[in-house]
Formats: sequence, C-alpha cells, structure tokens
Amino acid sequence: MIESKSPLFTKEIKLFIFLFGVFLTNALLAEFVGVKIFSLEKSLGFQPVEWNLLGIPVSFNLTAGVILWPVVFILTDIVNEYFGPKGVRLISFTTAFLIAFSFAMVQWAIHLVPADFWPTSHLPPATDISFEQKKNLVGNYDAAYRLIFGQGLWIIIGSLVAFIVGQLVDVFIFQSIKRKLGSSKIWLRSTGSTIVSQLIDSFIVLFIAFYIGAGWSMKTVLAICTINYFYKFFIAVGLTPLLYIIHWAIESYLGKEKSQELRDKAMHQGID
Repeated sequence: MIESKSPLFTKEIKLFIFLFGVFLTNALLAEFVGVKIFSLEKSLGFQPVEWNLLGIPVSFNLTAGVILWPVVFILTDIVNEYFGPKGVRLISFTTAFLIAFSFAMVQWAIHLVPADFWPTSHLPPATDISFEQKKNLVGNYDAAYRLIFGQGLWIIIGSLVAFIVGQLVDVFIFQSIKRKLGSSKIWLRSTGSTIVSQLIDSFIVLFIAFYIGAGWSMKTVLAICTINYFYKFFIAVGLTPLLYIIHWAIESYLGKEKSQELRDKAMHQGID
C-alpha cells in the first residue's frame, strides 16, 4: 500500500497533475471541435459585420476551438507562474505528442469499413426501414464521419507547429516580464505574453494550413488572421480577472508560504 506521505501525494504535485489534466483535455477538445466554423455574430444574435481588410471581405467566422483555447492560454500562464518554463515545456510537448497520436488514431478509424447496422444501431428494433435506406444511411454516416474527423494534413501540421511555437513564445515573454517586475502585476505578464504569443500562433497556423497547404493568397491569410486575432485579443484582456481568481484559489489550497516558494523557484528557472 502506498503511504500517504509519498511525494506523489504532495499538494504541489496534485496541483500540477490537475492543471495538466485540464490543459490537455481542453487542447485535445479544441483540436477536434475546431473543425466546425461558426458565426460569432449570428451566435450572439447580431448581423455579421462586413469588414474589408486588405481588399478581402471578412467577418467573425471562427473555429469552434476558440471557445476552449482561452482556457489553455490561462493555464499556460498559471503553470508558468508556479512551475516555471520547465513545467510549461513538459505539458506543451506532451500535449503536442498526444494530439498527433490522437489524429493518427482518428485517421486509422476513418479507414475502417463500417458495419451495415451501424447507422441504425441506436434506433428501436421495431423501426421500419428498408434495406436500401440502410445502405444509404451507412454511406451518409461514413461520409459525415470522414468529413468531420478527417481534417487535412496541412491543418494538423499547422496547428501543432503553431501550438508549440506559441507556447514557447508565451513562456519567454512571461518570464522576461516577471524577472523585470517581480511577482507583482500578474495581469501585465499574463495578458502581455498571451496577446503576443497568440498573434504568432494565429499567423503560423493559417500560413501553414492555407497559404502553403491550400494555396490561399497572402492577403487572404493576413485578413483572416487579423479578424481571428481581434477576437483572441479581447478574450485575453477580458479573462484577466479570472487569473486573479485562480491565483487566489491556488494560494488558498497550497497556503501562502508554499505558494510563494513555488513562485520563487519558477522565477529562477532558466528560460533558454
């Protein structure tokens, strides 16, 4: 039987595992739900804006992943604050590997031959449906499955590269600001690092996925990148109060002394 005093059960390790779990879950979900593009304006009950950027008509049509990515941004800064650059690199590279693994498994599942009864397996046994209708359902279900989960290779590559680069830039800026200003001004180092890293992240994913992978013009990529970044910028600023709530919760859980000890150790980690 494992003793309760095992290092695995210290409060700081429990905290890291919890933060890692929430971080990983949100990153994975953001990748998979991100295949859906939604209208932000229509979802909020407004008419879509009609902006013209660089000669390209744009509105707030965003990937559904933007709903979850802000949680990842916040957790990056929280882990950076208490566990330093090494902690962020550990969860970032592990998450990137698991995202790539998940996409590989999905691609494998896509190419499996569907069972004849699959589309109607959730229907009551007495449901009256003809053989031809079942065949059509199989084809339609499988096509929808492929369409939803079968994201293009360039989108996957762009997403993973953007995720890693964005995380590393976030770590560097966060720690640089913290070294100059100390533990004060949480909002500045967190929001500042996020808005810079997400500008880079937004451009990289669109450049790789659509400029290189789909042959879009640079003007189109820059226009869409700009409209996406507007959203991310305002979300990053708007979530600043949540950072203070999370810091308060962590300090209440760890205690002021242990909390400050972790923050001091994190600040003195190397950022190279």
